[in-house]
Amino acid sequence: MSNIESQVIRTEYSDLMKKSYIDYAMSVIIARALPDVRDGLKPVQRRTLYDMYELGIRYDKPYRKCARIVGDTMGKYHPHGDSSIYDALVVMAQEFKKGMILVDGHGNFGSIEGDGAAAMRYTEARLTKFTQEVYLADLDKNVVDFGPNFDETEKEPLVLPARVPNLLINGAEGIAVGMATSIPPHNLAEVADAVKAYMKNDGITTKQLMKYVKGPDFPTGGIVVNKDDLPEIYETGQGKIKIRGKVEVEELKGGKKQLVITEIPYTMIGSGIGKFLNDVAALVESKKTTDIVDISNQSSKEGIRIVLELKRGADVENLKNMLYKKTRLEDTFGVNMLAVADGRPETLGLKAIIEHHVDFQFELATRKYKTLLAKEEERREVQEGLIKACDVIDLIIEILRGSKSVKDARACLVNGVTENIKFKSNISRKMAAMLRFTERQATAILEMRLYKLIGLEIEALQKEHEQTVKNIARYEDILNNYDSMADVIIEELDSYKKEYGKKRRTVVENAEEAVFEEKKIEEQEIVFLMDRFGYAKTVDTSVYERNREAADNENKYVVRCLNTGKICLFTDGGKMHQVKVPDLPYGKFRDKGTPIDNVSNYSSAEEQIVMVCDAEQMRFAKLLFATKQGMIKRVEGTEFQVAKRTIAATKLQEEDVLIGVWVVNEIQHAVLQTKNGYFLRFPAADIPEKKKGAVGVRGIRLQKNDELEQVYLFEEGTESKVMYGEKEVTLNRLKLAKRDGTGTKSRN
Repeated sequence: MSNIESQVIRTEYSDLMKKSYIDYAMSVIIARALPDVRDGLKPVQRRTLYDMYELGIRYDKPYRKCARIVGDTMGKYHPHGDSSIYDALVVMAQEFKKGMILVDGHGNFGSIEGDGAAAMRYTEARLTKFTQEVYLADLDKNVVDFGPNFDETEKEPLVLPARVPNLLINGAEGIAVGMATSIPPHNLAEVADAVKAYMKNDGITTKQLMKYVKGPDFPTGGIVVNKDDLPEIYETGQGKIKIRGKVEVEELKGGKKQLVITEIPYTMIGSGIGKFLNDVAALVESKKTTDIVDISNQSSKEGIRIVLELKRGADVENLKNMLYKKTRLEDTFGVNMLAVADGRPETLGLKAIIEHHVDFQFELATRKYKTLLAKEEERREVQEGLIKACDVIDLIIEILRGSKSVKDARACLVNGVTENIKFKSNISRKMAAMLRFTERQATAILEMRLYKLIGLEIEALQKEHEQTVKNIARYEDILNNYDSMADVIIEELDSYKKEYGKKRRTVVENAEEAVFEEKKIEEQEIVFLMDRFGYAKTVDTSVYERNREAADNENKYVVRCLNTGKICLFTDGGKMHQVKVPDLPYGKFRDKGTPIDNVSNYSSAEEQIVMVCDAEQMRFAKLLFATKQGMIKRVEGTEFQVAKRTIAATKLQEEDVLIGVWVVNEIQHAVLQTKNGYFLRFPAADIPEKKKGAVGVRGIRLQKNDELEQVYLFEEGTESKVMYGEKEVTLNRLKLAKRDGTGTKSRN
C-alpha cells in the first residue's frame, strides 16, 4: 500500500488546469492558427504544398484530383479534418483572396460572391510555377530543417524556403486562443523593392520603407482612403485601414445616369455583395433615397459590375456618400500583424517582417552554398584524381591486370600497397608504391569507363575541372563575403519581380470623410395597422378614412402616429419594444406589410402583444398596468420615453403575466373582471402611481383558481355595456366599491 501511495503525485487542481490550458493554447497558436514569419504559411498550408511537391504535381504536369492531395496530406502530415485541408487548398487557389495564388485550381473553386468550391472529388489542382520556383526550390540542398511527422514515418520541412516575404504578399487571417492575426496582402514588386532597400541600408525607417510599399494591395482593388494613418499602422503592426469600392458614373440616353461599382472592398468578398444589394434595396424601400430606380448585379468572370440606375437629375455625389455611409461600400480592415517569430507569437511592424525575412534569406543562402560547395569540392577531388590517372593510365592498367581483387587494387591506388599485385617490372612496382589517390578518387578510377581515355573526353574533363574550380571560388566568395551573398539574393529577387510582378490594383490616397445629408422627411400624420398575424404597415390618413370599416375589422391594432415617430409594443412578459415608423412599409391599403418581428426585438414565438400605442401620444398620458394575479398600477408615460429598442416596462411576480396596458385619466372609473365572472368597480383615482420598475398594488382579491381577465374604463354618467359569456353587463350600474375588494359575481 505504501508503495502505491509513494507513486501518487499531489498537485493543485487549478495549477494543473492552468498548465493544461496554456499548453493547449500554445499548440493552437503555433501548430495551427498563426503563420510563420519566415514563409508566411500556416502548418496546414505548408504541408499541403509540400505534399503536392512530393507527389510530383508540378506546374508543367497534369492536374490531379484534390481528394488525392487532401487524403495524402492528411495521411502523411496533417492528421486533422479533411475539410480544413481542402479549405486551405481552395483559398490558396482563389485569385480574389490572395495577392499571388500558390495553387493552380481546375474546376469550381468558388466565387467572389460567396459561392463555395465544389466537393474535392470534382476539383483538380497542381502547383503554380511561382510556388514551385519561389517557395519549393532547393529543398534538396539542405536549406531548411526537416522534422518527423505526427507518427514518425515521414519527414516534413519545418518551414518552406520561401524567397519572398509571403506574409506580406499574401497576407494572413487566423483566430488562435486569445489572439488573432489579420494581415492584408501587398504588391510583390513593391515588397521586393522594400527588401532590397533594407538590405542596402538596415538602418532604414518604416517611413522610408513606405516609399516602396505604398500600402496594402488587395486583389479586389478598391481605394484605401486613410493614407495618413498607414505609417503608424506599419510601425506598430496594428490599426484600421478604411477601404472603399470603386464607383464610376456612366451617362445614359435622355440625360439619365447610372452608378457602376467596378471594384469592391476586400472585406466584401463572400456574402458581402448580396448584403450590399439588400442594403441598397432597403434604402430605397425606406425612402432614404428616391434617386435609385433599379439595381442589378452584372458581375461575371470579367469582373465586378454592380449597376445602380438613377432617375434624371439625381444628386450623384450625395448618393455616393450615402452608399459609403449606409452600406459596406466603405468598410474597415482591422490590421493585426501577428505571426510566429523564433517560436513565439509576436506583433510585427513592416520593418520587423522584412528584417526576419532577410535573416531567413541569408540562412537559406548560407546553407544552400555550403551544400553546393561541398558537392563541388567532391567533384573537384574526383576530377583531379581522374586527370592524374590519365597521366599514368598504363601503370593503372598494369595494377588492375595484376590484382587478384578490387580490394588489392584499391589498396595500391590509395596507399601504394604492391605486395599482392604482379608487375611487369620493378620500375612499375616502385611507381605504383608512390601512388596516393584518395578513397573517392580510387572509386572513380575503378568505375571509369574506357571511352573516357579518348582525347576529346580528357579535354572535356579538364574544362569541367576548370569550371568546378571557378564554381568553388564563387561559392567561397558568396559564403565569406556579405556583399556577394546580398548580391545573389537581390539578383534572385529581381528575377522574381520581373517574371511575376504585377501592377498595383489598390489606390492609396487621403479622401474626405463621406458626408451624407439625409433628406428630412416631411412630417405628417399616418395610420399604423397590424393584423392578428403580426403583419404591420402604415398608410396615409386619407387611405385609412376611405377604408375605415375594413381597416378596423381586419386589423387588431389601429394607431394614428407621425411618419417620423415610434410605435411602442407592450408584451405579456412585461417588456416594451419600440419600432421606428420609417422602418415599416408605407403604401397601399391592400399591401401585406412586414412581420413586426422583422423590424423590432419582439418575438412572436416567446411573447404576446397586449397593447400598441404611439410613443409621442404616450408622453402626455398615464398608463394603467394590470396583471393576471390582480396587480395594478398607474405609470407616467414619460417613463417610457427612452432611446433603447427594448426595456422592462413593469416588474412581474413569479408566474404572473401582463394582461393589458390602457391609457387612463383620473375622472374615469375602472372595472376589473375576473375569469370566473367577478366584477369590481372603483374610481381610477384610487389606483396609486408607481414607477415602471414597481410591481404595483392588489386591485382585486381573487377567489381560489380565479384570475384577472379584463379591465374596462369608462367615465361616470356614460352608459357602458360589455358582454360576459352570453349576458350583457352594464358597467355604470355596478356597485361602486373600493380597490382591493372581492367584487360582485355576475350571474349568467
